[in-house]
Amino acid sequence: MASSTVSSWMIGSCMSVPGEKEHELHGFFGIYKSKCKWAIPSKTTKGVFINSKSNNPVTFPISSSFLSQPNRTITGFSSSNSCFLFTGSAATRPPTKSISSAQTGEVMAIASQSAMEAAPKKKPPTKERRVVVTGMGVTTPVGHDPHTFYENLLEGVSGISEIEAFDCSQYPTRIAGEIKSFSTDGWIVPKLSKRMDKFMLYMLTAGKKALSDGGITEDMMNELDKRRCGVLIGSAMGGMKVFNDAIEALRVSYRKMNPFCVPFATTNMGSAMLAMDLGWMGPNYSISTACATSNFCILNAANHIIRGEADLMLCGGSDAAIIPIGLGGFVACRALSQRNTDPSRASRPWDSNRDGFVMGEGAGVLLLEELEHAKQRGATIYAEFLGGSFTCDAYHMTEPHPKGTGVILCVEKALAQSGVAKEDVNYINAHATSTPAGDLKEYQALVHCFGQNPELRVNSTKSMIGHLLGAAGAVEAVATIQAIRTGWVHPNINLENPDEGVDTNILVGPKKERLDIKVALSNSFGFGGHNSSILFAPYK
Repeated sequence: MASSTVSSWMIGSCMSVPGEKEHELHGFFGIYKSKCKWAIPSKTTKGVFINSKSNNPVTFPISSSFLSQPNRTITGFSSSNSCFLFTGSAATRPPTKSISSAQTGEVMAIASQSAMEAAPKKKPPTKERRVVVTGMGVTTPVGHDPHTFYENLLEGVSGISEIEAFDCSQYPTRIAGEIKSFSTDGWIVPKLSKRMDKFMLYMLTAGKKALSDGGITEDMMNELDKRRCGVLIGSAMGGMKVFNDAIEALRVSYRKMNPFCVPFATTNMGSAMLAMDLGWMGPNYSISTACATSNFCILNAANHIIRGEADLMLCGGSDAAIIPIGLGGFVACRALSQRNTDPSRASRPWDSNRDGFVMGEGAGVLLLEELEHAKQRGATIYAEFLGGSFTCDAYHMTEPHPKGTGVILCVEKALAQSGVAKEDVNYINAHATSTPAGDLKEYQALVHCFGQNPELRVNSTKSMIGHLLGAAGAVEAVATIQAIRTGWVHPNINLENPDEGVDTNILVGPKKERLDIKVALSNSFGFGGHNSSILFAPYK
């Protein structure tokens, strides 16, 4: 770099040998002169050159003689960082051999004290923030509120039937956990209700119902610090119907396409629209990890509260993929049951005669809240969220690892992260989708983790509502929390001939069972090898 080239310097003040000199200062209100006290370090410090063209930082030593060289003008001062900004000729730079990667372009040097002196102060320890569940909302094939939903599960009511939304007579699978009747009246304005994809309608309705269930009235909403309220609700498939309709319109002309086809198809827009409706300005995004989506969202939402970034979080998942392209896609994967003549008996986790999972649709949303915040507003606490974990099989797009290593690691990490002993877990709401490989591998992983615990009871909500894809984990979390609240666990229906090696003493039978739950585990796994486990317990 030529000697006439001007370089910019950011020099960190190190209060040891102060000096006073008149400087030309360039501020927001023009140029003025001032006598400014600044520091020359008595010890050797470190500096960093950052090439503005390559952003490539290079560290070099800076001595007091280097900092005291002339031909510099102070052009600014950062009070927050205690740093002066200098300009000076390139001749005042350190030797070029120390900054070989910063030979061209404007450079910036940042001087800092020694590691001991410059180390940032540690954040003072804070009291552990506990997370509790204070509200729930669902939209499912067997009920649109947590009470009706769980009462039907306890009675073994199946929500699986023949598909009515479209003609699927030519498909090998013609059954699903389809929502036959659904209304957004009083929850979503008609203008939006007509335009949104069903996954968004299910999500917004379930989310607002969770708020209502949590006692968040309009008056209370006005008192909340909305900067500390967030929404984290995901979807595995997103707005498939909106996007499919746009493709059909494009066959005629791009001019026929719905201007909302892109925003209403993306998986994040449900969370965004709900936040806009509520005015909640805290963490807001969605996660899409196939059928593990909801658990990922719930655990991440809880972490925002634990870290002090939010006090309230709506979290969960929603999906509505029972449309021709959705059904056809899963048929092409050879993943679906073809028990069309007996729909209510088609989803049969752990049964030797299972032939694939049954698609479902709907949404589940939890209202998570920081414990003291919940107590202060007098909220009803349904359960405490203890923690969870994620892992990846890193094995296959759709098949579980044959040794269940990813699932085992996930469960063990969830227990360790939550500080829960395996002996304390006495209820598991399993992922168990009714697929030949998946059910057995999960069962074997659970036995590996928990052994032959005589108190352990395991069931699968999917036996009655099918697989709700990205919404499955949240809906099953609601079932898990309802089991904690009521002291009843729902049956496994259609479990007539268990797989060889499956201990029916662990699995819940064909009728509901009384259980005093100490700690409950809920599993969700997704295409791509995504594993997730979350833990709930009675609040004490």
